[in-house]
Amino acid sequence: MRTLVIGDIHGAIKALTQVLERADIQPTDHLIFLGDYADGWSQTPEVLDFLISYQHQQRCLFLRGNHDALCYDFLQGKNMDTLWRLHGGKATEKAYQNVTETRRQAHLDFLASLQNYYLDAQNRLFLHAGFTNLRGIAYEHFPEMYYWDRTLWELAQSSTLPPTDPHYPNRLKLYTHIYIGHTPTTRLGTDKPLSFNGVTNVDTGAAFKGRITIMDIDTLQYWQSDPVYTLYPDEAGRNQ
Repeated sequence: MRTLVIGDIHGAIKALTQVLERADIQPTDHLIFLGDYADGWSQTPEVLDFLISYQHQQRCLFLRGNHDALCYDFLQGKNMDTLWRLHGGKATEKAYQNVTETRRQAHLDFLASLQNYYLDAQNRLFLHAGFTNLRGIAYEHFPEMYYWDRTLWELAQSSTLPPTDPHYPNRLKLYTHIYIGHTPTTRLGTDKPLSFNGVTNVDTGAAFKGRITIMDIDTLQYWQSDPVYTLYPDEAGRNQ
């Protein structure tokens, strides 16, 4: 059995189905989706339809991303600000113009069911973004940080101390390994997953000029879609 983590998707059903095929998913595989299914490219409704169906044929665990929380608010009829529209929400808003109420409710139910984090039996932590409490996820005062925080990834990149140093950051010592998305690795000049100090980032820039990535966390082998923008040549995604 493989444990596979899947990075940010951002409304790109074409890239998602492509990378799942390339990873040759088997019935025994456990798929952990790290969040951000919504916003960016034009097919958020199709992505959510696919995931809702896929969980009935495959062992899946779905984590909550910040864009999924924003999409949930939008589908509930909340007034969304201009910032959301500028950062991928405009495509989602347009995509839902002709979606039936029944389908919309199914998407709401799915988004409400997402988990904020997953800690496995080997003390490996999976979440979209990070956490801020020095004692770990169980002590986080602000649950939104599980899908909004960027400081964990910044800390992992910046620490040059060896793990044996008494000043080594406590957040990086709590778990065997941490898997996140949220902050595209393309910001560091690559569309490949990156690891620093026990934190692996699998957001390889699907919302921009990057790809969707699936990684086997035991072998570290990974598979990627084509650059997502090439699959949506008439769209900008979040390349605004």
